[in-house]
Amino acid sequence: MRRLVAFALLIVLAVVAATIANQPGTVDITWQDWEADTSVGALIAAVAVVAIVLWLVFLLIGSLMRVPGRFRRNRRDRLRRAGERALTRGMIALAAGDAILAKRQAQRAQLLLGSTPLTLMLSAQAAQFDGDDAAARRHYTALLDGKEAAFLGLRGLIGQALREGDGDTALSLAERAHETHPNARWVFETLFALQARAGHWEAARETLAGAARRQLLDPTRTEHYHGIVLYELSREAERDGDRRRALSLAANAQPLIPELAAPTARHARLLIGEGRRRAARRVIQRAWRLAPHPELALVWSVLGGSAPALTLVTWFGKLAAQNPTSSESAVAVAEAALAAQLWGEARRHLGLAVAAHPEGPTRRLCLLMARLEDSEHPEEGHAREWFDRAVAAPPDPTYICARCGGENVEWASLCGHCHGFDTLVWRAPTPPALRAAVTLPQASVTGSLLSIPDGLAAAGQWDR
Repeated sequence: MRRLVAFALLIVLAVVAATIANQPGTVDITWQDWEADTSVGALIAAVAVVAIVLWLVFLLIGSLMRVPGRFRRNRRDRLRRAGERALTRGMIALAAGDAILAKRQAQRAQLLLGSTPLTLMLSAQAAQFDGDDAAARRHYTALLDGKEAAFLGLRGLIGQALREGDGDTALSLAERAHETHPNARWVFETLFALQARAGHWEAARETLAGAARRQLLDPTRTEHYHGIVLYELSREAERDGDRRRALSLAANAQPLIPELAAPTARHARLLIGEGRRRAARRVIQRAWRLAPHPELALVWSVLGGSAPALTLVTWFGKLAAQNPTSSESAVAVAEAALAAQLWGEARRHLGLAVAAHPEGPTRRLCLLMARLEDSEHPEEGHAREWFDRAVAAPPDPTYICARCGGENVEWASLCGHCHGFDTLVWRAPTPPALRAAVTLPQASVTGSLLSIPDGLAAAGQWDR
């Protein structure tokens, strides 16, 4: 297209030149004492030359005037490139674990680029990695001034508050972060865990409902969490003396978490307290079919009341019939038989329970066998053999925290050691020697600019 335009201009100029050449004329110019007499063609050529010269002069002046601006732009570009290199080197230093170099590169990046969100984040991470919590807090706080970067500052400050054990501050910051970014999953998990830790179960219920609406959790997990929250609200209502509401909440919670024995047992006890023993019996039987547990057997014993020992054997037989292949069913009937002095029945069911443990009878089974031998054949000394076996026997299941590995005597929504939410699992403890063998060194969580400590993981006790 440009070639066509240039060709057209050349044709026009050629036509104009030919016209002037075919029709010559003169031009007489008089100005004060100066007089010029020339042809039309020469005048046009002179005017063209003057125009070209003026145009070149203007170009030169414009170019000279743009030199300072171009110099400033080039300088800014050089500083920006140097700042970006400093940012890159700082992130690499964080990933390599070099806190000193990371901090130095962060300072250089901030000097070259100013207090941008990226430089502030790098500076905060470097200071945090270097153990300078005050500087890290200062940089995270500076991020709050920017509308877009405020969320990053909140996340960093939440992590710091969790590491320092300041739950109140962390909760306040998490609520603020949730208001600005309600669809962020880590915000929900952090806020929910903090509300649970603080015992704000009604607020946790609302937070969980919001997460369910935004589909931040899968439906199964949402139901499970909802059941635990209802269980805690039931306990809260009972402490306040509102037993009717406590029973209603427990009844709503139990179907959502049927695999947990403690909420089921509590539901049954509340029903017993209201005189609804038949309903309590149905609750325990349903739970026993799914997950037999010693705590359920205790409630079943309460339902048996003061019946004779022989009657209780039959009573526990009804419970065992709900899940006859479970070792807990055999143990429950064996203990009832021991109390009724039915040694043969007790031995038969204990044998079934022992056979269900191919790795060997647990400490509890060894002690029950010792009790049986001491009661049936005290003179033969077999009880001592079982007592000796109990010392080295595999441990019985207990509530183990999946987060910290701590043992808990009773189930609770929060681990008694690390306060993790819904982390307790009913299983046998890992032997200390094996636990030491599989323990790996923990890497730093501040490996890069983007690895901002998770609100749950930062405290070493909140993640889920």
